[in-house]
Amino acid sequence: MLFSIYWQSSTDISMFKKIVFYFLLSAVLAPFTFAQDSLIYESGGGLTPELAAFNVHFYELDLKVNPADSTVAGTVDVHFTVVHPTNKIALALDPRMEIHQIKQIEEVESEQAKTLNFSRTETDRTFFVHFRETLQPGRKMQLRISYDGRPKVAPNAPWDGGFVWSRTPSDDPWVGVAVQTTGAWLWWPNKDHPSDRADSVAINLTMPDDLIVASNGHLRGETEHDDGWKTWHWFVSTPISNYNVTLNAAPYEIISETYTSTAGDEFDITFWILSEYLEKGKELFPQFAEQMRFMEEIAGPYPFRADKYGVAHAPYLGMEHQSIIAYGANFENDNLFNQDAGFDDLHQHELAHEWWGNLVTVWDWRDFWIHEGFGTYMQALYAEHLSGKEAYHTMMDMMRRRIITNTDREVAPRRPMSSTEITQGARGGNVYYKGAWFLHTLRYLVGDDTFFELIRRFAYPDPEMEEVTDGSHMRFATTDDFLHLAEEVTQMDLEWLFEVYLRQPELPVLHAMRRGGFVRLEWRVPEGYRFPMPIDMIIGGERVTLVPGERDVISFEVDDYVEVEADPDEWILKEFELRTVEDEY
Repeated sequence: MLFSIYWQSSTDISMFKKIVFYFLLSAVLAPFTFAQDSLIYESGGGLTPELAAFNVHFYELDLKVNPADSTVAGTVDVHFTVVHPTNKIALALDPRMEIHQIKQIEEVESEQAKTLNFSRTETDRTFFVHFRETLQPGRKMQLRISYDGRPKVAPNAPWDGGFVWSRTPSDDPWVGVAVQTTGAWLWWPNKDHPSDRADSVAINLTMPDDLIVASNGHLRGETEHDDGWKTWHWFVSTPISNYNVTLNAAPYEIISETYTSTAGDEFDITFWILSEYLEKGKELFPQFAEQMRFMEEIAGPYPFRADKYGVAHAPYLGMEHQSIIAYGANFENDNLFNQDAGFDDLHQHELAHEWWGNLVTVWDWRDFWIHEGFGTYMQALYAEHLSGKEAYHTMMDMMRRRIITNTDREVAPRRPMSSTEITQGARGGNVYYKGAWFLHTLRYLVGDDTFFELIRRFAYPDPEMEEVTDGSHMRFATTDDFLHLAEEVTQMDLEWLFEVYLRQPELPVLHAMRRGGFVRLEWRVPEGYRFPMPIDMIIGGERVTLVPGERDVISFEVDDYVEVEADPDEWILKEFELRTVEDEY
């Protein structure tokens, strides 16, 4: 299409020049704006050759975090070992953060270093570090990345994550970070894939000296500066996922006590809390040890006894940061589920992740239900521990109502997934609640004694591992790992159970028909699957367990006046379809 432009005066010409200038300026700025709008904040996904070429074993963060202007600046050292030959590796950092320099440190003692080239775009978290020669397998390397910028502010932490720059009721700075779904690359450069967690991490955080800064691991010391700043030196002595690295800063008060683990080790339970909530914190604090004891009895000793168990009062709801969970609930029981269960379920959920997520970690987000399904199920078990089976079933009933059945997305896909893919849409909720109900049904099928043995062995496969605190007890796991362990412990074929509930989206349907004195129950699942699930029945007031025969069918005769109830305690995750005599005609 052609346009004709006419003007009559110098004023018109001047206006035309302004229009042209605006158009050119827009053309220059548009790519940057588009980059920010199109950037997907997520973690993981496919493991590219540039990511698979190396394994990180140590990070050292040396950062200045300034609440006054919401900036982060400093260096991150990345220590890694080359796995296969390469002259290029992939790391990740938000494009809004500027990289000033990347050095290859040859000898740390003498600080000899080479400046390396790197390439990045404004549309991708990934940047590439280019080496001058092919790196050989087994070679150990150290990079130092200097950078700064204003990290993304969380729109809705922890679900839509980032930095939280908040203020206390006394108008002091209150800072937190939650980046599980968005990725730690949002604020510091790292290898962005869940399959690679460093063996240890040093976290040196410099912030205004009127704040107290709490982070992962244990505190190695503090450095006072003359200019009103102070550095807090934290060190994580065991492997840790990138998204778990965090900071919490405020003029905190500290509540702490020594706890003796079921393994006999002593470690500190510490609560960093705003002074305005100190009394409420003191009331809540005893629950931390009580819930810790329960989790140890269920799943084995607290995994991070070499460091601490910390809880940091946060300006958002909560997050399972290793050895220092974020707590931002209202210091009352039943924060998450409103079930009148009599305990702080937000804290219990985040504590449970110290086992399911931080001790046992998925190496691809496709198995995220192991973190969240297990973590959610622990609240039902704790309700049962405190108040009995009725409280347990009440909570499971609430979770059943939250399962989304009209979906085409399975809970545990077999293909690699990013953090966004596994949590989007119906799958996101089902990772929690269908995952928890799968464990509920598995418990029914195998029996309590076997089930609780299985849970503990999934956390600690060898009882001798329960004595370990050096990080060698931590491991990666998949859905298939849990299946194979379950079959080993139970001596049962359980593949059908995992396939129906986790590998495809449709729930089994219990199709029931009663005509006169004849009762027929049939499990219906998608073609190609089988489902030989036994069913508890109450027949005329008597409880029996019936096992399906061929084609997953149960049939029996009973007088037509006798009441028949299938699965009276709601142990089996299912849909129910009743067919009457009238349906036959």
